[in-house]
Parts: sequence; structure tokens; C-alpha cells
Amino acid sequence: MSDTQAPEKRRAPVKEGKESKKESKEGDERHEAIYRAVSDAIVEQRLKPGARLREDALADVFGISRTGIRKILQRLALEQLVTLTPRRGASVTRPTADEAKDVFDARQLIECGLMPDVARRMGEKEAAELREMARQERQALRSGQQSVAIRLSADFHVRLAQLSGNATLAEFVERLCSRSSLILAVYGHPGHLGCESHDHDDLIGYLETGNGERAKAFMSRHLKAIEASLSMVEEEESAPDLQQIFGG
Repeated sequence: MSDTQAPEKRRAPVKEGKESKKESKEGDERHEAIYRAVSDAIVEQRLKPGARLREDALADVFGISRTGIRKILQRLALEQLVTLTPRRGASVTRPTADEAKDVFDARQLIECGLMPDVARRMGEKEAAELREMARQERQALRSGQQSVAIRLSADFHVRLAQLSGNATLAEFVERLCSRSSLILAVYGHPGHLGCESHDHDDLIGYLETGNGERAKAFMSRHLKAIEASLSMVEEEESAPDLQQIFGG
């Protein structure tokens, strides 16, 4: 027998199996769904500005780790919907009066500026889609679904921006609309959306006729009316019932 031993064969690198990839994808989808649930609760004002968002409580409600919740809160913080404070943790952002003015100034510049592009691209299909969104918003208001109406109103403005064809500005408008919901929650009057129920239908009328300048002027008045309806008197914070909000 020879003293020389055959070289040991190297093991091939273990490839990630289909099951592992599937689990990773499902985990990502789960985290995205939780992010959207928390974001929607903030935009719909079910989670009020200033409300504390404890990692352990959220992890218990959604059945994931605190690490996963922490990543979601960090993402919301980047969007300025959540504020992260050392030794205090996370809370729903409570905009200042100056921040409220900045947000509406930005909306004036962007949303009004997009109206001529929206008017040029407006067709029957797009107008019908917008009218259906406005109808759903009115229906939500009539049936007392305030939170749903708030989200639908924001969705309408975001969809308008998307119809301009400028995806970057549309994404910015989406963030501004989310922050506007926080502003309305702090400084708005209870039960009032900010948007008048008929304004969106009137705006669609100008866009349908291709009159971008009239639509631009109308949007400017619309946003100024929302801002003018705000009262810069802050209310005391209250602790949210996370089980009630997310527990179904």
C-alpha cells in the first residue's frame, strides 16, 4: 500500500436551494406588508402624531422580531413619518408649524407645476379613473369612513402626479401627501379632510378639456384652501392601542 494519499476532494459550494429563496422572498413580502400597514395607519390618522411606537409591542402585534420592526421603523423615519429619538425610541412624527408651511409650499411648486403635463396626457380612460377615485372618496365620507376618505384623498393627488409621466416627482408627491396627513391630524379640524368633496371633480373637468393653466390655478387655490383651514394649536398626545389598530 502506498504512503501517498489521494488529495481530499473539495466540496462544492452549497447553493441556495429553492426553498431558501422562497422563504427569503416570503419574508421580504411580509416585511413590506407590515411597512404598508403601519404607513397606512399613519396616513389614515389611526396612529396619531406623537404616538409612541414600541418595538416590542409592534413585534408582538405582527409576530416578527424586534430587529425586523426596527428596520421598518427606520424606513418610515427616512420618509419622515416616524421620528427616532435616542433612549425614547420611535414615535409618529409630529410636524411643527414651520414644517407644515414647507410641505404646502413644496406641494404648490410641484403639484401645480405638473398640471399642464397632466392635462396634455389626459384621456377618457384617465378621466374615468380619476372620477371613480373621487366617487369613492365621497362615498367614504358619506358613510362616515373618515380614515378611508383621508387615504383616498391622498391617493387622488398621487395618481394625478403619476399621470404627468414624471415618476420621480410623483414619488415625491406621495411622500408630501403622507406628511400632509400628519399635518392635518395635528392642525386640522376634527372630521375635516382639508379637501372639499367637490374640488376633485371640478379639477378633473379642467383637465378633461386640456386646460392645463386653469387646472394649475385651480390646484393652487385648492392647496391654499387646505393650508388656510389649519389651526396651529397643538393637542395633547395620547397613547395608541396597537392591538386595536392592527389586531383586526
